[in-house]
Amino acid sequence: MKTLVTGGAGFIGSHLTEHLLAAGDEVTVLDDLSTGGLGNLAGVAGHEGLRVVTGSVCDEPVVRRWVSAVDRVFHLGAAVGLFSVLDDPLRGLRTNIHGSETVLAAAHRHDVPILMASTSEVYGKNTKPGLTEQDDRILGSPLVSRWTYAEAKAVAESLTHAYVVKHDLAAVTVRLFNTVGPRQTGRYGMVVPRFVGQALAGDPLTVYGTGEQRRCFCHVLDVVPALVALLADEGAHGDVFNLGGSEQVTVGELARRVIARTSSSSAIVHVDYRQAYGDGFEEVPSRLPDCGKALRRIGFRPRRDLDTIIADVAADHRTDSVSPTDNVSPTDSVQSAHSAADLG
Repeated sequence: MKTLVTGGAGFIGSHLTEHLLAAGDEVTVLDDLSTGGLGNLAGVAGHEGLRVVTGSVCDEPVVRRWVSAVDRVFHLGAAVGLFSVLDDPLRGLRTNIHGSETVLAAAHRHDVPILMASTSEVYGKNTKPGLTEQDDRILGSPLVSRWTYAEAKAVAESLTHAYVVKHDLAAVTVRLFNTVGPRQTGRYGMVVPRFVGQALAGDPLTVYGTGEQRRCFCHVLDVVPALVALLADEGAHGDVFNLGGSEQVTVGELARRVIARTSSSSAIVHVDYRQAYGDGFEEVPSRLPDCGKALRRIGFRPRRDLDTIIADVAADHRTDSVSPTDNVSPTDSVQSAHSAADLG
């Protein structure tokens, strides 16, 4: 099978690319490398089934060209991480809305099934324990950058649904809750790699706010097979699925577990949100998924617990396998004014 992965040089996208190549797919990666890196694909460098195209999901001719050449699309190309979104909300809006519509239009034009990667951010301030796909979205002011990101991802979901209803597009949407693992960087605000990096360096672990925020984390190697299974299941087309972990933890407890798991002597310090993020941020005290729908549809049940996640991220940091350098040569290069990258 021939597959296109947008954002395929990013964190989740590179793991998905490896998984698909191992299954015998020919994979084309489309990524502008703004936050992803060719080093993420070093493990499959030289694979005869891999093609890497440097370009943007906002570039319509490029998207149409490569969608027309494949049998299915995994659309992971998006703005990545809170720091990135807060630093340049306009770029995030353009990429997440225009880029998504560009890919959807190409998928419709060439009758290609597509998986749209969304985010738990669409639930906004809804703190209900065990969020289901039908639960309400509660958003703050559009003047707060965090909620413009959530709105953009929700618009991408609405566009996907509209293509399903109007054009009978074979599409499935997944809402990812804190996917973590090797190759993820803490550079854009992801908490697990940031804590692990600080712990291994002996630096203080910086906990933003009280540390009482509750989250669930899911290993990327549990998420990737679920993405493939959902797109392959015609019964899932036209629907939306949560994918996330089941083990709840506060951010403060996460910091303590990272220190223990890495045998670090680091201390924990608390930093005010405004100091960390500026004025364009509001925290959500709890965001915990109910993934029962994915369990019933494809048997989704994460196998790797939080300690395994921490250990795998720490091992990755120790071997310095996350690299911005190449080892993989793009087969095509396209200049674009917009950016696309993998969800973090």
